[in-house]
Amino acid sequence: MKGQKLKAPSMKNATVFDRNLEEALDARRAGQNLATIHTWQYATDFSSNDFLSLSTNGLLRTEFLEELARNPNFQLGSTGSRLSDGNSSYIEDLEKEIAEFHGAESALMVNSGYDANGAIFCAIPRPGDVIVYDELIHASAHDGMKHSLTQKQLPFRHNDPECLRDVLTDLEDSNPLIRKGQRCVLIAVESVYSMDGDVCPLKELVEVAKEIFPKGNAQFLVDEAHSTGLMGEQGRGLVSSLGLEKIIAVRLHTYGKGMSATGAAILTNQTVRNMLLNFARPIIYTTAPSFPMLAAIRAAYTLLKTGKTEPLQQRVQHLVKHFYKAINSNPHWNDITKAGVCTIPLSEDWETRDFITQFVPVWTREKYNYYLTIHLQGDRFRAIPISPPVVPRGTGRVRIVMHAGNTEVEVEALAASICRWAKEMYDIEKDTSGIKLPSAMHQMYELMSAADMKITAPSASSGNPFLE
Repeated sequence: MKGQKLKAPSMKNATVFDRNLEEALDARRAGQNLATIHTWQYATDFSSNDFLSLSTNGLLRTEFLEELARNPNFQLGSTGSRLSDGNSSYIEDLEKEIAEFHGAESALMVNSGYDANGAIFCAIPRPGDVIVYDELIHASAHDGMKHSLTQKQLPFRHNDPECLRDVLTDLEDSNPLIRKGQRCVLIAVESVYSMDGDVCPLKELVEVAKEIFPKGNAQFLVDEAHSTGLMGEQGRGLVSSLGLEKIIAVRLHTYGKGMSATGAAILTNQTVRNMLLNFARPIIYTTAPSFPMLAAIRAAYTLLKTGKTEPLQQRVQHLVKHFYKAINSNPHWNDITKAGVCTIPLSEDWETRDFITQFVPVWTREKYNYYLTIHLQGDRFRAIPISPPVVPRGTGRVRIVMHAGNTEVEVEALAASICRWAKEMYDIEKDTSGIKLPSAMHQMYELMSAADMKITAPSASSGNPFLE
């Protein structure tokens, strides 16, 4: 909480440069919305991207050290851009292995998923092409599109094949070059959307695109960041699980989440790969991935290829189902959801889905996501509130993330904690005595008052309050 204390008033003798910046930061602090970084201690992880728990269970560490031992004379740094001195036989061999594993013609290593999306959208679309994208596509894709050569970029309603059909039909009617097959439509989607926890209906979207553009000038760009290691046989991802490897033009697999490494690979054909190497500024003007980074990725793939992560995939599925069973069996849950205090849409039909993602978004009323977060942190659970601009206005939530390393007892305790808070809020809403805040918020405000901090309600439009 100390990070939320206003600072600009005490900086009268500071330079105008620092004072102006602190005034901008104070606008966040005033609503307890200043993002801060800190370490979590003595809290159960239900927020990190370590989906398979490879960063903590020892499997990846052991394989990584063995990979280092197999290459005792490795060069620590790559020493330059991929196009100058940063290439090596090691990275080339790894790219071939990754491409073969995912059934792609080629792969190109990139330093991060953010850089990869920047590279894809600045290099691949040509003048006259049009980008059509799911409205909930990741921020890195939006940043990449800002540097695209396309003049038209159109959203379609999230995971809605019929809305995509309408957008593509309008394009066909209004754009002669696209209708004649002389320019392309690039359709950008994600395999799994981490803020909603749902899966892209990719097969249905592909069928719509083929129907509208039978000449093949509608191509898909699929971000597999949240499915890598989790979905499909040996964690190959959504595209491979659907057998669409030859259909999808570009796939992005990132390694900082389920694989517990860092970096990313763009899977595509040789033509697109050459375009990236020649026109993608995030690849050309940066140092190539270093050996330790590549070795960690190779070690993670070794675990996938040898089947050592498949029990972890199944474990995540089991724990999410266990959570849904626990929360749905709570005697107060039906009343809570009917009242609109909070809901978990994914818990309503989970038994009908073949694959259940690791994400469990708990949707709440405005500002309630902050209250729930404080409550969960008080119960020693790591969880993060999600608010605009990360998600659309009026759709605040707390995102729960399940990991292979979590236990059934932890999952049951989490469900019980959420229900206790929700029941308290339900009772507050029905109470006419004037009580407006849950007990966890009263405790937090007492601490803030003791620290001589200004007390205001969290803002619903300033992002996530990462309270210390």
